[in-house]
Amino acid sequence: MAREGLFTIAHLSDLHCGGPHFVPTLLERAVTEINELKPDAVICSGDLTTFGFKQEYIQAKSYLDRIECEHLVVIPGNHDSRNVGYVHFEDLFGDRNSVLRVNGVTVVAVDSTEPDLDHGQIGRGRYRWIEEQFAADESDLRIFVCHHHLLPVPGTGRERNVIYDAGDAIECLQRARVQLVLSGHKHVPYAWKLEDIFVVNAGTVSSLRLRGNTRPCYNVVEVEGAHVDVWRRYPFHGQEKIIQFSTDTLAYEKYTARIEGEVTTRS
Repeated sequence: MAREGLFTIAHLSDLHCGGPHFVPTLLERAVTEINELKPDAVICSGDLTTFGFKQEYIQAKSYLDRIECEHLVVIPGNHDSRNVGYVHFEDLFGDRNSVLRVNGVTVVAVDSTEPDLDHGQIGRGRYRWIEEQFAADESDLRIFVCHHHLLPVPGTGRERNVIYDAGDAIECLQRARVQLVLSGHKHVPYAWKLEDIFVVNAGTVSSLRLRGNTRPCYNVVEVEGAHVDVWRRYPFHGQEKIIQFSTDTLAYEKYTARIEGEVTTRS
């Protein structure tokens, strides 16, 4: 049973349904665990499909429909925008940009993709809209969601896919007093603190397109007052903490998992 006053978010990304590396049992396990967790919100930060085809979208939706949560936020990833796939996204999931306000938490989710291109951008035409959405309600926690990452991810080789307008986008998020950014894309989970913003990247939940020693996983964000814990969960294989921080003081402790299973911390 969830602790009173605890707000929980399950963050999964990069399902890649329909591809040769997609493992249905991994996604089934994750859905089972999320339903047992009973989160207050579920966020899926893109790449539901592999090629953006309609049947892949239908398969992805069949899994997401099994998640027992009233508040589900879904955005497309670069794979979903291939082959005019964003049309199927809109038919099955609705608007590619969305806003969720629940229990003092505001989530603004934006489609950062470009059709048939791997890179992403937010676009200066949306900066004012993003700021207005966060300004409309004085929330305790302000979360921004996009598929592509704002910062390079260690262990992913030569960097080509950071959001094109990342610098301006980060300035926009700072003006909007965003505290947490959630994204996916590179299949490597990681966490950073940048100025007053914590940026947390999720791995792939159900694909074997993995770099190095990474494993299929998803994230769980637990918010209790000003304290935030972010956990990395491996479907049916336990969890480990990624980072914990305070939205008041911005003090934080970051955890780095070693290959051998040893965990170190730094702040």
